[in-house]
Amino acid sequence: MADEAIDDVDRAILYALQQDARNSSSGDIAERTGTSDSTVRKRIQRLESDGVIKGYSAEVDYQRSGYPLRMLLYCTASIPERGELIPEILEIDGVVSVQELVTGEQNLLVTVVGESDDDITPVAQELLDMGLTVADEVLVRSHETTPFGTFDAETDSDSSPR
Repeated sequence: MADEAIDDVDRAILYALQQDARNSSSGDIAERTGTSDSTVRKRIQRLESDGVIKGYSAEVDYQRSGYPLRMLLYCTASIPERGELIPEILEIDGVVSVQELVTGEQNLLVTVVGESDDDITPVAQELLDMGLTVADEVLVRSHETTPFGTFDAETDSDSSPR
């Protein structure tokens, strides 16, 4: 972080926001962290302005929303260009995320959702047209996430998150 190191209160705030940012009030988080409501609000504002909290978004179940296919496309781009291509890749219809990989020959992981193969195939073609090599395609059955356990102030170093 630019100005201040992240401490246990910041970690607890980050954990609570990862669990359920929509329904976690600053008062709820203050109670959990043993701080005041205003302290939590100031900390969140600082974490946002320092870029630690990049934003808030909905976790969408693409399958239930009519897009049952989730495909991972492992791509290779020239090393100098791979980072510069990410914004352009994100503009492709159906692409929901791009990860820049720093080891191995495949250095971009593109996640695409669609209703059928007819939705996924054009994405792969657009990537090829951009000069990328699509090295592998993986169809994903499910995708789940969890808050980063180290941020949970209630977790001991010897135990798992509660």
